[in-house]
Amino acid sequence: MTADTLVSVGVVLAGIAILTTGQLWFDPVVSLIIVAIIVVSTWRLLFESVNLALDGVPPGIELIAVRSYLEQREGVTEVHDLHIWAMSTTETALTVHLVMPMGCRSDEFLTQLCSELHNLFDIDHATIQIETGDRNYPCSLAPHHRV
Repeated sequence: MTADTLVSVGVVLAGIAILTTGQLWFDPVVSLIIVAIIVVSTWRLLFESVNLALDGVPPGIELIAVRSYLEQREGVTEVHDLHIWAMSTTETALTVHLVMPMGCRSDEFLTQLCSELHNLFDIDHATIQIETGDRNYPCSLAPHHRV
């Protein structure tokens, strides 16, 4: 609202200056100042929009912290194919493969893990794939250099 007010005041002042002095250069100078105000006031929105469009990790979520948290869960020996992105401005999604040689004990593990991801990292929609790490059937997405 402050930026809108400054823009309006700038237009009025430029108009008064032109009328009283006859100097037309006030118009482009004030226009450039208004452009600067608009760019500064919308820079954060532009950054967030580009990040959202490119499916970037949302601000405030540390990918390394999430990976570390998942690696420390009981029974997890490897974490790969981890992706975190914003589904909207208010909802975050995660997909990940967890290697658990003994398998997943029950749905309780997944329910608790999703709840903790929400509480600790504000991740609302988690899709978790459990693998046992069988070398005869390796996951094609396991290498860390694959995206």
